[in-house]
Amino acid sequence: MTTQAARSAPEVVTFGETMAALRANSALRLGGSLGLSVAGAESNVAIGLARLGHRVRWTGRVGADELGALVLRTLRAESVDTGHAVVDDTGRPTGLLLTEPRTGTLTRVSYYRSGSAGSAVTPSDVLPTLTPGTRVLHLTGITPALSPSAAEAALAAATTARDSGITVCLDVNYRSRLWTADRARTALRPLLARTDLLIASEDELPLALERPDASESEGVHSLLAEGVTEVVIKRGARGATSFSASGTADCPAQQVSAVDLVGAGDAFVAGYLSGLLQGADIPARLHRAVTTAAFAVTTRGDWEGLPTQAELGLFDQPEGTTIR
Repeated sequence: MTTQAARSAPEVVTFGETMAALRANSALRLGGSLGLSVAGAESNVAIGLARLGHRVRWTGRVGADELGALVLRTLRAESVDTGHAVVDDTGRPTGLLLTEPRTGTLTRVSYYRSGSAGSAVTPSDVLPTLTPGTRVLHLTGITPALSPSAAEAALAAATTARDSGITVCLDVNYRSRLWTADRARTALRPLLARTDLLIASEDELPLALERPDASESEGVHSLLAEGVTEVVIKRGARGATSFSASGTADCPAQQVSAVDLVGAGDAFVAGYLSGLLQGADIPARLHRAVTTAAFAVTTRGDWEGLPTQAELGLFDQPEGTTIR
């Protein structure tokens, strides 16, 4: 590989299902207007990393339809490499999700993804994206839940990445509407054997453990003993904690008024990986992660409010500041 090619290779590769997203401004049964966008955990992370100045590649399948074109157009507009994405011409549609506000920051999400193009992703769609120079493969626990071929793709990608010296990041990202906790644990445990960085919320951690009834401390130490290099626990409004061989680090959350919690976890991951790629120490990575999450919860939408590198310091400004 030439030096120029190495410089142009993606720093991060991720894949999964990105869907069209219809967002209601009131309960769906009442009718009213809907806003159209796109959403998907992995593409949210990809957009977050691209806005922070990183080279990132997303792949997956979309339908040969207008919603699939919207997905690809949106990601390209956000400087995400979609050159390996597959347009499925077998009649499978692009998936769809509906979000509706219910009370406060509680949002109800309905999925229409059964038989979708995104669920049909295969190892052959994914493995060619792991080109020399890639530093991180980002996976979520959503993809293995979509179909047997998607689960196979996740495991094959993690195996290839680990064998190639690429850091494997796994965000548990449990979706109870896709599978049971027992099924999730069965599928995620093999991935953990190939994972360097595990990210999970407090209630998701048991899904990664051989003994789901273990305490957090016992569970984290068992994961580190199994070969995971670092475990990061997201604690919502209480911040986050990192566990590694070098010790434990805590970081409080940014104190903000939340309006929409959807996408906060993906924003956190994007911030954490950005710090990792830039060589920041663990406390600095955590600070960047909770900062990007704060941008997400103070704006509506999965990814629309994610910050650029230049905007990361905005929360350091006094309340009510106007930048002119």
